[in-house]
Amino acid sequence: MRFAFFLLALVPLGVSAQRAQGIRDTTIALVAVQASYAHQWPGGDLASRFGDNSNIGLGAYRKFRSNWLVGAEGSFLFGNQVKEPGILRNVINSSGQVVDKDGEMADVFLYERGWTALAFVGRLLPVIGPNPNSGFVIKLGGGYMRHKVRVQTQQNIVPQLEGEYLDGYDRLTAGPALLGYLGYHHFGNRRLVNFHIGVELMMGFTEPLRAFNFDTEQYNLGGRTDLLTGLRVGWSLPIYRRHDDRFHY
Repeated sequence: MRFAFFLLALVPLGVSAQRAQGIRDTTIALVAVQASYAHQWPGGDLASRFGDNSNIGLGAYRKFRSNWLVGAEGSFLFGNQVKEPGILRNVINSSGQVVDKDGEMADVFLYERGWTALAFVGRLLPVIGPNPNSGFVIKLGGGYMRHKVRVQTQQNIVPQLEGEYLDGYDRLTAGPALLGYLGYHHFGNRRLVNFHIGVELMMGFTEPLRAFNFDTEQYNLGGRTDLLTGLRVGWSLPIYRRHDDRFHY
């Protein structure tokens, strides 16, 4: 009888130990949903149009037991450093001001806006971290890049910068893009601390989507190579199935 009670006492211990197994003990398959922020510096043709920008990303990927990754991510990029010289030269009067439809001085601001949509494959190298599912990550991907100059007139109505006229100033540009990434991904043993940090390079092979620029009075011809290099940090939510070999009565 005492031996039976001893065996029953061991069952909860075995269940508790089994619950602890999972991400900390072995390489497992999981899905990770990620939110991130990156500060990016332009290169190539993009550097002559914009300064550095911010980037907010959202994505998800599947990590297999083999530590290969496949996923997709999208990002929204924004900034306030526009370098295009004289982009508003045709709407500025002799006093250097933009006048609205009522003849009053208008406040006009220029911003960088854009987005990317990318799919990728990657590999986890578990050489460092609290468990075999953490480590260095290498990703390569491809997709689409789009960006423009946002001309914002605040509360004023400037006829030259409204409707279809605005298309002659916004420099809308888009095309296929490539992604390269090297970073570290950390998954905590208890799902509480999950983050990633890394360096990435985006390369867009873009084309102007506006045929004509009103300020330069020239047609947009030829392709572009737009580069963005950034440092990305973010938070991850891992989703996986725990092993469960508990006894049921």
